[in-house]
Amino acid sequence: MHRRPLLLALPVLLAGCSVLPDRPYREVRRFTLAPERPGPLPPAPRGPALLLRGLRAAPGLDQRGLRRLDANGQVSLDFWAEWAAPPAELAEEATRRWLAASGRFAAIAAPGSRLRTGLVLEAELTRLHTEPAGGRARAGLAGLLLLEAPESGTAPRILGQFQAEGAAPLPAGEDAALAAAAMTAALAQALGVLEGQIVAAMPR
Repeated sequence: MHRRPLLLALPVLLAGCSVLPDRPYREVRRFTLAPERPGPLPPAPRGPALLLRGLRAAPGLDQRGLRRLDANGQVSLDFWAEWAAPPAELAEEATRRWLAASGRFAAIAAPGSRLRTGLVLEAELTRLHTEPAGGRARAGLAGLLLLEAPESGTAPRILGQFQAEGAAPLPAGEDAALAAAAMTAALAQALGVLEGQIVAAMPR
């Protein structure tokens, strides 16, 4: 005899506990970070082989969201637009392809390769963001070029330590695709600078 009031109240309770979202679904957009080197060249058969170790990420650059540096110096992430993989991983592959297409090396080896290389590049992605207030995108790489000693147990020799910066115009507006394209262009410029620094430091 007490069930009827409970049944009448049930729809009200269910309405208050609804799990349906209160806002429409928004799809996350994902972008690649794959700058192309202009005028790619074939490998140099007599050139040195270079080992590129895993590219490290500066603090904050291990997140996929597109980064934006505001006029007040605050960094924000776009949660609805992100890179297809962690940006340091994409930058590592971009660096590998860029140097392979430079025509300066016989091969670009990855960690774990059985290829014997005399040159070793350790690198880090230090910057990758847009600056809407300045109308530009910026990218930065740090590099350390080493010459491995032929004798086992001997410390490698440092050939050069580099800071490579790149910038590209950022169109006005808040379009994520344009922001990703501008950051890709900035990374291309940084890679071009890094390539020149490596070549200048290589033994003759």
